Amino acid sequence: MNRTILVVDDDQKTRNLLKTYLEKHQYEVRVAHDGASFLAEFERFKDELSLVILDVMLPDTDGFTLCQTVRKQSPVPIIMLTASADDTDRIVGLELGADDYIAKPYNPRELLARIKAIHRRMQLGGGGAALRYLRFAGFTMDLLERQLTDPAGALVVLTSMDFNLLRFFAEHAGETLDRGRLMEQTRGRDLGPLDRSLDVQISRPRQRLHDDGKQPLLIKTVRGSGYVFSADVVPASDG
Repeated sequence: MNRTILVVDDDQKTRNLLKTYLEKHQYEVRVAHDGASFLAEFERFKDELSLVILDVMLPDTDGFTLCQTVRKQSPVPIIMLTASADDTDRIVGLELGADDYIAKPYNPRELLARIKAIHRRMQLGGGGAALRYLRFAGFTMDLLERQLTDPAGALVVLTSMDFNLLRFFAEHAGETLDRGRLMEQTRGRDLGPLDRSLDVQISRPRQRLHDDGKQPLLIKTVRGSGYVFSADVVPASDG
């Protein structure tokens, strides 16, 4: 598959170190120092990109705005970089369509692991095209438009947070996902011992999938471990 990454970061040392590190691992890396140069590079190479890395803080704009711009044009995976200790940046990035986030300062090996994980999921669809659709149990998720349609083709209303959670389940179908990992993915924070918000969060996509009976068939509870998405998921890059 294509292994071309576009990175935007206003710190030259960080850009150069990241570019050198990723190139040592057989990635082709293009860099930009601000929003304007990023958009120029994105327009030029967007059909070749396999992933985009966006720094939140930039001199002329912010990573959230760039994330929105990218998501309107392409389903290419996005990783957000944030130096803020506040969970808000992470949550907003996921709500806008980012696929993952990582806090600065970060270990390059951790970022590399996140990149590899995203690329593995892309390869499920075959070839080098970025995935746009995930299909399961008659439902279709459009990752570009961020929409879910039911077996009859009707639009299913989901909040942005619900969409992110369902997408995470579908991309990790068959894996037992512990509560802490799910909470971090959806809300960017750890789960407290008495925190039941995740259960409420999971109940909503269950309802939308008509999977909220006493024994759910799609999003199953694994006692003492977490949850598992049991549907067969078929990825596709086109309709």
